[in-house]
Amino acid sequence: MEKHKRGRKVALRLTVFTIISLLFYACASVPKLSDKTELLIKTVMHEPVPEMITGKTGYVISDGWKVWYESIPSKAPKKGTVLLVMGAANDALSWPPSFISKFTDAGYEVIRYDHRGTGLTERLKNTDKEYTLNQMAHDPIAILNGLNIDKAHIIGVSMGGMISQIATIQNEKRFGSLTSIMSTGNLLDSSLPTPSPEILSKMISAVIKYGIIGGKKSQIKLQFVHKRILMGEATGDISSKPIAEAALYNLKKRNGYHFIAGKQHQQAIETAKSRYDALSKLKLPVLIIHGEQDPVIPIEHGKKLISLIPNVDSLWVDNMGHDLPDAKMGLISTKILETIEETRP
Repeated sequence: MEKHKRGRKVALRLTVFTIISLLFYACASVPKLSDKTELLIKTVMHEPVPEMITGKTGYVISDGWKVWYESIPSKAPKKGTVLLVMGAANDALSWPPSFISKFTDAGYEVIRYDHRGTGLTERLKNTDKEYTLNQMAHDPIAILNGLNIDKAHIIGVSMGGMISQIATIQNEKRFGSLTSIMSTGNLLDSSLPTPSPEILSKMISAVIKYGIIGGKKSQIKLQFVHKRILMGEATGDISSKPIAEAALYNLKKRNGYHFIAGKQHQQAIETAKSRYDALSKLKLPVLIIHGEQDPVIPIEHGKKLISLIPNVDSLWVDNMGHDLPDAKMGLISTKILETIEETRP
């Protein structure tokens, strides 16, 4: 009996030691924030929370989900509608305001929405928590139907690019153009480079350090750390006040961040089938944009897409990882607007 007690004590100590070691490793492997970013976050937390929602908001029902959206009016005579689809585990507020304004200034209404499990989008009925990319592609169509919009230009990043591809494949007549940014037609294509194995471990470590341990300030820091990780080898300043303000707004005026959504989105991505054949049959204009330093979905995935799609153009962006860098916002938005404008009669 005494031996069993001692054995349990040793096992418990080893378990505690292992957990502490893992937490230490997690904290040590996470990129450190600059003093400038630390000061920025501290300043934003002591300022009044600015209003981040300026457009018309509402909900549509899609596959048992109550999907929140915002429609931001154009600042010039309206030319059309742009529908934005964000990446995994991100909500509508993840879109940089400077990116959105490029389109509203040019005369386009911009619609953004919260993915399933993020922001203000919530499940209405008790069904299986798992869902597919094909099901997630029903959401942008439901929004267009709810707003009585016949046709829009769809722009998606990362997982949002995959969803945008599917929505376009299934409803090509509803879209004037498709822009797929840092995305892929088949993440599991064995002939292409795979995501950097270090990225996922760093992202999880960051969640352990900032998302689980600590309060609002830590969760704001997490947004900057994740952005730095996703940049990979790309360089540039990310001390952006809008990122901190959007994070604080999410934490104080919305439902915060739901880390389980990331797991569900990842599962939807990993179980998705190849879209190569269907993409090769698209007739509408398609624009493929990819960062040359993307560590999550290597640029070869973007180049594969342009080899398949008939009516396609591309933009390869130097010093861009798996994010939308402030320094490249003008270049990216200008190229997208060129593609959109070419579809006008």
